[in-house]
Amino acid sequence: MNKLDILKPALEGRHSEILEYQVNIDNYTRAIAKIDAEHTDNPAMVGFKDRLQELLESSKTEQLKAIIIRDVIAEQVTELEVS
Repeated sequence: MNKLDILKPALEGRHSEILEYQVNIDNYTRAIAKIDAEHTDNPAMVGFKDRLQELLESSKTEQLKAIIIRDVIAEQVTELEVS
């Protein structure tokens, strides 16, 4: 097994990780909008919305980290495939 054999599956894993974060980001965004539209009079839902906003920001940060690592892996795969 060589470096390229290790990097290719790692690249696919990062693609999946980024997609998983995007699903969470989309879900949190929609849930926040739903609470704003339908549940602003419910204190428990307002607290839940605050937690969702924290999770949304955290997911965006973690997704960006995964994107950076994915890009670094992709660069290495390209370099190794060319050489």
